[in-house]
Amino acid sequence: MVLEATEGEPVAGISSMATRHVLAELTEAYTRRSGQRIAIVSAGGLDAARRVRAGEAFDFVVLAAEAIEALASDGRVDPGSRTDLARSAVAIAIAAGAARPDVSTESAVRDAVLRARTIGYSTGPSGAHLVRLFEGWGIAETIAPRVVQAPPGLPVGTLLARGDVELGFQQLSELMHLPGIEVVGLLPAGIQAITVFSAALCTAARHAAAARKLLSFLASPEADAAKRSHGMEPA
Repeated sequence: MVLEATEGEPVAGISSMATRHVLAELTEAYTRRSGQRIAIVSAGGLDAARRVRAGEAFDFVVLAAEAIEALASDGRVDPGSRTDLARSAVAIAIAAGAARPDVSTESAVRDAVLRARTIGYSTGPSGAHLVRLFEGWGIAETIAPRVVQAPPGLPVGTLLARGDVELGFQQLSELMHLPGIEVVGLLPAGIQAITVFSAALCTAARHAAAARKLLSFLASPEADAAKRSHGMEPA
């Protein structure tokens, strides 16, 4: 199917870091088939939401579903345009060549956290989940001096690769592409947290019709293989 291209400016979007690789692949494929140019800025989720909330001229935004809902409540995205794209799991990683901890069960992960010299997580949904998990285990105060929260937009894997943290947690899609680290597994099912990443049209959109066509493609079965290759499942 050939889609109608829009002349002039590219369709502009902003996303969190978790989806930047899969969006790069999919938008490149979309441009090849439609002729429509796409320009996406990737930033930390909190910063991306702030920029949309400030009214920057983006046509669409891709963030965790809860963030999209908040932007809809603020009148910054069209709630009727929300399109769920992918489901993302939290993974555990270490520096390349380091001893691999057992992460097969909840108790094994808890033990690995308690043994780790330093623990890293993000400011995104996975980080919020880890905070709740540590509190639920009753170890939050014990490990507080050893916890490092990556600044917005900085992958936890970067902290691992340069030796700033020993054990890191983040979305699999954010860890799997980084050099110098190894993903040792996903959080076990009992403590896993799946984040749904969604897209929506911004109320500041200048190319809403073209952006809507793009979102339809991103949610279509044609995009499923790319999502899986980047550590996500279709929503």
